[in-house]
Amino acid sequence: MVGPPQAERRDRADGRRNAGRPLQSARDPAAEEAGARRPGGERKRPRPRRRGLVGFVRFYGWRAYALPVLAVLTALALLDAGGPLTLPRLPTLPLTLPVGLNARPTPAPSSASPGSTVEPTVAPTTPLVPNPADNPRYAEAKAAAELPAGGPFTERGTGTFTVLPGTTSPIGTGELFTYTIEIENGLQLPGGPDGYAQTVVATLANPKSWIGSGKYAFQRVDSGVPRIRITLVSQQTARASCGFKIQYDASCWRSGRTVLNVARWERGAVAFQGNVVAYQQYVVNHEVGHGLGFSHLPCLENGALAPIMMQQTWGVANDYLAALGTDNMPADGKVCQVNPWPYPIRDG
Repeated sequence: MVGPPQAERRDRADGRRNAGRPLQSARDPAAEEAGARRPGGERKRPRPRRRGLVGFVRFYGWRAYALPVLAVLTALALLDAGGPLTLPRLPTLPLTLPVGLNARPTPAPSSASPGSTVEPTVAPTTPLVPNPADNPRYAEAKAAAELPAGGPFTERGTGTFTVLPGTTSPIGTGELFTYTIEIENGLQLPGGPDGYAQTVVATLANPKSWIGSGKYAFQRVDSGVPRIRITLVSQQTARASCGFKIQYDASCWRSGRTVLNVARWERGAVAFQGNVVAYQQYVVNHEVGHGLGFSHLPCLENGALAPIMMQQTWGVANDYLAALGTDNMPADGKVCQVNPWPYPIRDG
């Protein structure tokens, strides 16, 4: 009987099994251990295992190819049998959060590079002035702060200004304040700019004005850099410069400039009962007072003359100013009389 070919009886030199032999492991750990020692007991140095893909394939043999192929065939069989594999939907359980955790979380503030546009975050609307239902004196305050009826005035100018020519000698004793008289271009005045300038000069030269303290002197100039710029502006320029949070026309002090609102210059204020000249004197003295460093004051004594730094444009009752929400004025019921002068009563 002729035995099997030599190629079928021996394993290949690279450790793989020849065709025609039964399936068996390509490695025999016991034989490897026995053959690892040389005659005389010396142990052979183990052959280093190769790592990576080549080592993986040599270690697992045909299984390294068979397993991925079987996985792909199984997936194709499932798709062919019934489409995509779907899992049964689990029942939805109601989620109840503890009290206080049911509110929608506040989104984190977004970061943006300079110059980029960021959508504003929606926030509760804050009224510009108190709700009439919350303050029983609001209706009276509103009536006192309204712009009185009267003649026309310029609503919008050019936003540029012209210094009116004219100078004076220093008037008063004490610290000297130079000032210019300016007007916004495009402003139309019934009496012209000269009448406005004369009112300003006469007001600051009056002994009942700031020179009455003996601490201040004033000099009109029309060149150089003055300490105070007394500027008459249009209604919209005044609103842009002074703000319009309390929505009634007013004047203000801004960075070395008294911003006089032409709407008030022409019509005055309700509290002054139609005496526009007295109101013009008041607004010049009041805004120059800010230039001297003075802040707003409430009515200090019921029935007395109002302090020049009281916001008489909006009224002479503390309750009115408190209802408008200006400068945290006290709602103490005190009511003053209108007063255009810092020092209305002089000795002698």
